[in-house]
Amino acid sequence: MNMKTMIAQHRVARRDLSKGPVAAAYELKVDAGEVRRDNAQVALAAKFDALHESLASLPPVHVCTDYATESSSTSSSPLLLARSLASAQSFLRKKLHPRSYAPSPRGMYIYGPVGVGKSFLMDLFYASVSVPDEGSCGDNDSHKHAKITKRRVHFHEFMLDVHHRIFVIKQKHPRDDAIPIIAQQLAREAQLLCFDEFQVTDIADAVILKRLFLLLLDLNVVVVATSNRAPDALYEGGINRSLFLPFIDMLKQTSDIISMEASCKDYRLENRAGGQSYFWSNSDVHGDINNNIQAQLEAIFGGTASVTEAESISVLFGRAVRLNDRCAWFDFSELCFQPLGAADYISLCNRFPILIMDRVPQLDANYLNEARRFVTLIDACYESRTRLVLSAQVPLDELFVDFEAQVVSSDGDEELFVSDKGGNSSSFATTMIRNKDGEYWEWSATGRIDVSLAQLSSANDLSFSFRRAASRLAEMGGKEWGRQ
Repeated sequence: MNMKTMIAQHRVARRDLSKGPVAAAYELKVDAGEVRRDNAQVALAAKFDALHESLASLPPVHVCTDYATESSSTSSSPLLLARSLASAQSFLRKKLHPRSYAPSPRGMYIYGPVGVGKSFLMDLFYASVSVPDEGSCGDNDSHKHAKITKRRVHFHEFMLDVHHRIFVIKQKHPRDDAIPIIAQQLAREAQLLCFDEFQVTDIADAVILKRLFLLLLDLNVVVVATSNRAPDALYEGGINRSLFLPFIDMLKQTSDIISMEASCKDYRLENRAGGQSYFWSNSDVHGDINNNIQAQLEAIFGGTASVTEAESISVLFGRAVRLNDRCAWFDFSELCFQPLGAADYISLCNRFPILIMDRVPQLDANYLNEARRFVTLIDACYESRTRLVLSAQVPLDELFVDFEAQVVSSDGDEELFVSDKGGNSSSFATTMIRNKDGEYWEWSATGRIDVSLAQLSSANDLSFSFRRAASRLAEMGGKEWGRQ
């Protein structure tokens, strides 16, 4: 190591003594040339450091009983009684020992455009929080050093987990209220919850969230979330949204709301490195793939096998999925025309570190359901660092066609108009979804105003997600992307 490097490292070390762990880690990334210093990111790092410091005085989770419904009794009454006793004990402890039940640190809700560093800074913060040593859970020394249990998860995956827990509890105790039990399970597993890509598009999730988060806060769980949407825009236009509005109020009362909207630079686009993960030709998407592209996909597929021979398994419509021990090769229709969801894609990413998908069409409002599934697949691949190799009909910057949706009233009828914003090569024309006396798209149901609003929310959320998906695909095309 030369003298110049030693001096530089000494300066960094000396400077970092006055910084919190998140700001220090950020500066190291800047000095290493991995990121470019950004004022909004510097300010966010400082806020994370303040939260990190406050975690040292975080009150413990007071859950002493396992509420996982593992009782041999088939009646829910023992659980109801246990919860009642626990609630009474909690009330008495708060009255007798108020200092031990000081308010928990405020959480953080960070929103802004794609690629501005929200998840990057949250991950630096998450890495800075130490977990307790074995057997030290709950002792004072661990709290002095901000050692708490933690969990970092994509919001899609978290809600899937919650729904699964509800299902398990209801199987054994159909009359029992599952949400308090789940809140205590989650609090025991992690006192710090970090959510990436917080969004609400489903009425079932909207109903669950307010009760679940109130219980988690009461159990001294700190929540940090990133999102592309401001709190007031969550579940905008969704069916029965009035039931969700109290959650938004609670979120703003219990969390620091931090906007990154002033940062319009998408830093993911700067990290593209020509990793040969996106191929395109202007041939018919349902026809043969360009021979040159086909050869490159074959080379990628053949180069991924490390143990077993490549094989094929039959799927619907007389097609066969090709796979080896590390890679699976799909047609777009096999993963996105089928009624699949986040759970299916997460399982696929857990099984294969590399996925190849060919015949990807240009995605506009003619492919609303297919596009929604494709975006969910991209999110699953991004979170798991699964390499996604695509063969598409158009260049990457033309893959997602921006569109807008609006509800128009005419003579008492509610109609949902979905139209593209132009500026691309799409042949898509304005599409109308009528509520009665007209043709229905597959995701249109009735002429009621609340259903139209739900459709509006779903369509606009998808349009919003297009920007994130395009940004992530650009980053995922880098040479270093993927699990080794």
